[in-house]
Amino acid sequence: MSRKLSIVIACGGTGGHLFPGIAVAEESRRRGHKVLLLISRKRVDADASAKYGSLDFVSVAAIAKPPTVSFRTIAFLVKLWRTVRQSRRIFKDHQVDVVLGMGGFTSLPPIYAARKMKLLTALHDSNALPGKANRLGARWCNRVLLGLEAARGYFESSDVHVTGTPIRSEFCNLPEKKKARVRFGLKPDQPVVLCFGGSQGARFLNTLVVQMAEILGEGVQWLHVAGRQDEERVKGLVGSREGHVVLGFCDDMPAAYAASTLVISRSGGASLSELAALALPSILVPYPHAADDHQTINARCFEEAGASVLAPESSVNAEDLSGVVGEILGDPSKLESMRQAAGSLSTKDAAEKICDTLETIQKAG
Repeated sequence: MSRKLSIVIACGGTGGHLFPGIAVAEESRRRGHKVLLLISRKRVDADASAKYGSLDFVSVAAIAKPPTVSFRTIAFLVKLWRTVRQSRRIFKDHQVDVVLGMGGFTSLPPIYAARKMKLLTALHDSNALPGKANRLGARWCNRVLLGLEAARGYFESSDVHVTGTPIRSEFCNLPEKKKARVRFGLKPDQPVVLCFGGSQGARFLNTLVVQMAEILGEGVQWLHVAGRQDEERVKGLVGSREGHVVLGFCDDMPAAYAASTLVISRSGGASLSELAALALPSILVPYPHAADDHQTINARCFEEAGASVLAPESSVNAEDLSGVVGEILGDPSKLESMRQAAGSLSTKDAAEKICDTLETIQKAG
């Protein structure tokens, strides 16, 4: 049995970084380790972390990198350096043994600070095409952990382990489907399409879904997580139409997934890991401005496996996509084959594998 560790998990900025970090924190706590999560000061982090009162969170100053030629670059560098200094104080105060970064620029300064302090470090990337921050940060890490085998080639100089991307423990026991639908005010015996654009929503995707709902009519119900910034606009577009529930933010995603027959979403790595773990068929509309278009590469992996339909934003329209939705919902064998394909992409013990790695590098260190 390894000794109990003091672990910092840097995981803020987006739900795609935060939620896998929470999953690792839950497993680490279960094993008796002391865990502190570093998150950004963005509202999405505050909203998402609020329900996990048993975990300890600290916000740091780091922000996402702006375009290289930008007046915002100075503010970015200042906050990056502040986060390095803040991280060093936190590591000293908490006598930290291991620092794990879950990706993005919220995790880069803590990883750098930890390396300078000669602490053990690890980095996790959930995407098929790793982000620039992770490719840079990998040089300071004892281990690089990946959600997908496809990313291995980007870390040829690192000690790489493919662990999968962890999902939160709350997804292990979903509510019964009919009860979940009633919980959202939906009819229990009609199919439900769950739509979300990630932790901050997506205006294009929201408009597309409203148009599709109008085309498909009353035979299909919609559970539509629009994001706080677009919630009122989307509610105005939907009006009083029955069977179309619009939420700004959903703090009960297990029930939302349980209620759904089909999912329409962006294709961030963390969202895809949840779809795979829950064996949910999906239509993926990658965010076209994601760094290096990595969401399209993620979506292509799922489409090639038969788990998803890839619908690029540049060519998709409501009429054609509503036809795809109708075809899938009307074909039970198609739904079942997509479920099985999605499930085959899941690594259900990812959090355990990551914690095993953290304990292993502690022994080696």
